[in-house]
Amino acid sequence: MQRIRLRYTKRGRLRFTSHRDFQRAFERALRRAEVPMAYSAGFTPHPKVSYANAAPTGTGSEAEYLEIALTQVRDPEKLRVLLDESMPTGLDIIDAVEARTSGLADRLTASVWELRLDGVDPADAERAVAAFTAAESVEVQRKTKNGIRTFDARSAVVQLETHGPQADRPTDQPCAILRLVVRHVTPAVRPDDVLSGLRAVADLAPPVPAAVTRLAQGLFDEETGTVTDPLAPDREAAEAPTTAAAAAKAPA
Repeated sequence: MQRIRLRYTKRGRLRFTSHRDFQRAFERALRRAEVPMAYSAGFTPHPKVSYANAAPTGTGSEAEYLEIALTQVRDPEKLRVLLDESMPTGLDIIDAVEARTSGLADRLTASVWELRLDGVDPADAERAVAAFTAAESVEVQRKTKNGIRTFDARSAVVQLETHGPQADRPTDQPCAILRLVVRHVTPAVRPDDVLSGLRAVADLAPPVPAAVTRLAQGLFDEETGTVTDPLAPDREAAEAPTTAAAAAKAPA
């Protein structure tokens, strides 16, 4: 059995698709592309697809991950192209590697988020960010199926910075861009929780809902302060046999 790990996106209007919507679209794409899927046992067999830490409905993402199991060996890149052609535009399959290591989900320990705050002056956003990062804790509330839950939104935030609007998206209205790195903890701290925290500590309240996009997710590197590519270990493992073979053929 071969396992393939895929990275996919949620762009444009497709950011409003739920995880269930994506599952249905992806399973249709598997059938269209005639992927030789492995199936579970039991009375209702289903394709062996493992999803990892999906982004909330309404947020865009450049870094969603899943793993599929195949009954026949396929070239990961050719498979990626076939699946991407079978998916709706916006749900794009942008990377594929053969799984040669274990624990993909264990490598998704942090995310990088971009929050676009239309109607917010960058100077106001910067003051709110300073107040948030200076606080030891910032309690926020979230409605859950078990009622209102109060938790600290500050402890999971590793980095929070302000940026001006991108040059390729000009606007005549104030606009602040926040770049956020947050650890995956329990309970999960989401971008909207951080926005609630900014409102609590600095009364920052965007006049329109923030446009939220996940830019990356993976292991957080404490030394560099970056979030690393979770598929890199699989690529390195694939290259290792080739490197070893080349070294063995080299003249002494």
